[in-house]
Amino acid sequence: MKKLEDMNLVDDFLMTSLICHQEYGDRSVRYMLECILNRRFGKLTVVPQRVMCGADPEKHGIRMDVYIDENDGEIIDIEPDQNDGKADVKAVPRRNRFYHAKIDSANLAAGDDYSNLRNVVVIFITTYDPFGLDRMVYTVKNKCIEESDMPYDDGAVSLFLYTKGKKGNPPEELQSLLHYMENSIEENAGTDSLKVFHHMVTAVKNDGEVGLAYMKSVEIEKRIREEGREEGREEGHRDGVRIGRIQEIVRLSRRFNKSDEEIIQILLEETGLGEEQARDALKKYS
Repeated sequence: MKKLEDMNLVDDFLMTSLICHQEYGDRSVRYMLECILNRRFGKLTVVPQRVMCGADPEKHGIRMDVYIDENDGEIIDIEPDQNDGKADVKAVPRRNRFYHAKIDSANLAAGDDYSNLRNVVVIFITTYDPFGLDRMVYTVKNKCIEESDMPYDDGAVSLFLYTKGKKGNPPEELQSLLHYMENSIEENAGTDSLKVFHHMVTAVKNDGEVGLAYMKSVEIEKRIREEGREEGREEGHRDGVRIGRIQEIVRLSRRFNKSDEEIIQILLEETGLGEEQARDALKKYS
């Protein structure tokens, strides 16, 4: 696994550690939001890795990396994403649609008027081009096909920020931030604001409690892999070994609150499954 000091902000663990840090969390979130959305923000409530379960055990839930509630303002979800498998990239628009739906359903009380439904911005920060057009910023809103100029404001906005994008003309600070997020080293902190931001990121990497939390997460993942192997062996034959390992990896990963993508990565590395097979196994054995 990657060392903590080598992590970039597109790595979930470092992003989560930064935004929930007692000293630097609020300042770092504000800087990122102001770069991305180009406005100031009031009071913010930040929830790292907020889970929204399905309506019942048979329904899909989500785990959002960074859930931000601007009191009396917008709800913002930031999703750093490096999952560039063909199936993952193809599913991005539907994944985004599902995130919007889950956030909306959790923020309108029974009997409440639809006019009280809050604006939601879902932001994907990707190291791959989600739409193949080499843009750094893709802004997606619903509109009327027949009358493209007709006002249609449903309060839903989606931003896809591609760290390597060349086309378009986003603000220089945003360009610098996205390059820095993909490769979070001092040489990429080229503006005064980014230098301050980089200081915060470096301080979080050097924080003893963050280091202990990372060691613990590594140990948990190691345990998942080792116990998965052991349970598989106890099945007693070749197919049983494989099935047993898959089942135990999924079971232990769920116990330790691993995300779907983290479980899939472990399955790919430990069982020899292909990506679609791993996704099918996750669905089957969850």
